[in-house]
Amino acid sequence: MALTRLGNIANTIPDNSIANSKFTDIVNFKNIIINGDMSIAQRGTSTASVTATGYNACDRWKNVLSNLGTFTVSQDTDVPTGQGFAKSLKMDCTTADASPAAGDFNAIIQTVEGQNLQYLKKGTANAESLTLSFWVKSNKTGTYTCEFRDVDNTRSISQTYTISSVSTWEKKTITIDGDTTGAFDNDNAGSFQMWFWLGAGSDYTGGTLNTSWNASTTNERVSSSNVNLADNTANEWFITGVQLEAGTTASDFEFLPWDVNLRRCLRYYEKSYNYETALGTATAIGCVFGSGSYASPTTSYINASTIYAVEKRASPTLTIYDFAGNSGKCTREWFGVASSNNSNIIITADANPKRFGVTSNTGDNRTHVGFQFTANAEL
Repeated sequence: MALTRLGNIANTIPDNSIANSKFTDIVNFKNIIINGDMSIAQRGTSTASVTATGYNACDRWKNVLSNLGTFTVSQDTDVPTGQGFAKSLKMDCTTADASPAAGDFNAIIQTVEGQNLQYLKKGTANAESLTLSFWVKSNKTGTYTCEFRDVDNTRSISQTYTISSVSTWEKKTITIDGDTTGAFDNDNAGSFQMWFWLGAGSDYTGGTLNTSWNASTTNERVSSSNVNLADNTANEWFITGVQLEAGTTASDFEFLPWDVNLRRCLRYYEKSYNYETALGTATAIGCVFGSGSYASPTTSYINASTIYAVEKRASPTLTIYDFAGNSGKCTREWFGVASSNNSNIIITADANPKRFGVTSNTGDNRTHVGFQFTANAEL
């Protein structure tokens, strides 16, 4: 959902009532990044054999990967001690590629809607500086690149950080100037991307690293000294506590209640299954039910519809499962009669960011239709 940033509540409190200092840490959604503490993982806690771009494990974090090793991507419990974090995102190399081709790349990114960024005043003389902070750990020491990308105007700026100690959690902070050129679009499309580069070929590293806001040039995106996390199957990389905020100072990480964090993620991805249940599991728990006629079973049309827990960013891509876990199918039901899985289903034309309906147009003689679903409106 598009979030409204709260003002400084302390300024509205009379001096003779509650001390202003009590309000200095009130949550105001200062963190541009969603799920920066890696606490939400609706798709599952681990995905093996990752070789291509896609969403795996922690919500809102996308692997951008092409021909540069094979990885297991997971939500992990290895976290910096005493910082309040319970989860991290882990990249574990399982098949090495020590010699990247020119066009190969490996990164994790998060994309942000333009309408959530208007307060940054990008493209004006008053453009806000940005400060990125995060905790990182790897056995692969050396130089890594963070890239800040303006998608709307094809502009970017990159900065490096160094992992100095083997397998030790380190906090990193990077501040960049505001960009006075090119405003973010005020809509629900992706306007900004935060990239964490884990390796790249010469197409991305061959130029001089672009360390100030400029028109994006491909071979200036990644440092020529950037490590290649895929060069050995012993390599692993962890990250948590990612916070991107306006200003020149890194404040303490903004922890949100788990349910608030989940609802923010639901704008982009939702499943009907219970949170801990893997997609395609043979189960009716959490399913959607609809009926054609309680009194009269039919072999013809039975309809069902549902409202999403959170309105989606845009009309999502829907995947339907029957109770046996078959994708693109539904289950026809009649209480007291055996379930009929693997039945035909049609997603109706009124699907939108708030709800969708389905029709089972033919199948065994039943009164109800049931199904599980995923709704993907990621950027």
